[in-house]
Amino acid sequence: MELSTRAVHVVNEPLPPGSRPLSVPLVQSSAFAFESAAELADAMAGPDGAYVYSRRGNPTVRALEQTLAGLEGGAGAIAFASGMGAVSGVLLALLRPGDRVVAQRCLYGGTHAVLADLAERFGIEVVRIAGDDPAEFEAAATHPATRLLLLETIANPTGQVPDLPGLLAAARALGVVGLVDNSLASPVLCRPLEHGADIVVHSTTKYLSGHSDVLGGAAVFADDELRRRIWPRTVELGACADPFAAWLTLRGTPTLPLRMRAHCANAAVLAERLAAHPGVSAVHYPGLPGHPSYERAREVLDGGGGLLSFELAGGREAGRAFIERVRLARLALSLGGVETLVTHPASTSHRELDGDALEAAGIAPGLVRMSVGIEDVEDLWSDVEQALGQSLSGASFGLTK
Repeated sequence: MELSTRAVHVVNEPLPPGSRPLSVPLVQSSAFAFESAAELADAMAGPDGAYVYSRRGNPTVRALEQTLAGLEGGAGAIAFASGMGAVSGVLLALLRPGDRVVAQRCLYGGTHAVLADLAERFGIEVVRIAGDDPAEFEAAATHPATRLLLLETIANPTGQVPDLPGLLAAARALGVVGLVDNSLASPVLCRPLEHGADIVVHSTTKYLSGHSDVLGGAAVFADDELRRRIWPRTVELGACADPFAAWLTLRGTPTLPLRMRAHCANAAVLAERLAAHPGVSAVHYPGLPGHPSYERAREVLDGGGGLLSFELAGGREAGRAFIERVRLARLALSLGGVETLVTHPASTSHRELDGDALEAAGIAPGLVRMSVGIEDVEDLWSDVEQALGQSLSGASFGLTK
């Protein structure tokens, strides 16, 4: 063969039987070859057959799906290109025009935006509930078109922990699909399928990968029939996981339990100290006694989590000033990485909400969200304290720099 032909047809040998690499191989191939047309046709039949095209399935991506299903205790999973890809993919696969969704009032801003878009363009009715009382859900779900209950294990950014066992039991009794976003808790702190959820979604960008270098999402299913019903729609949507992103996530998951313990321990210390600081009017952390969800968090979570938020007395200007004064913490939108990040939700992640909607979601104008990393906690507190101290030294809290 000529050099141009040999350059194209590189060596691609399978591993010998009985030989398995310690780390999952990265299979960065868009398509896979077959020996016969019949084999290719059989592979096209469903989500678990031979690999055909990486939008439909990929060895590295499938390894991630099986790993996440194992962590959550699910029957199967679908990996997506982002957390919002997972949320949007599941909603678009399940809902039809005229359906009703009952959603927790305090949700991630991106989820709010998707629900608003579905309501406007497809006539999906969205009913909001606090998430603390199954009776409130039952009253909202009396409409025969109610198809979905949407919750977050730990609400972003208020730290609310809904009554997962009660709400999910009520949804199951009414034949309503229970969908829970478990991104902030991770399977280490909570496994919503054990409380009756039908689907758990994740932004794998967050704690699962844990190093701020991956964009990804996933949906884990309690019942494999539901996964098989949703899978074709997600293939059509095209929001599939990239093999390299899946490989990076698989690199992060082995240290997930270790990292989550460090995140929780640091966040608990900072929450306690912030609660005692004169410049802070309120702290929202489910592991802190006095938080409205404290007792429920002790029942359904194995830790308070790594995300906390706190309100500054100077309002919106104080919140924005604080996030510019920190030196060790980084001003960035994401969360769940090993480094500490801060942001101001009212002007960033929840900017889609007007003043009334922010108030309904429990997000004050001066609220600061902190994703607590795994750095030394005294270094973190020193940084927070100096930023708060600068604000207190001004004549008007939060308005000088």
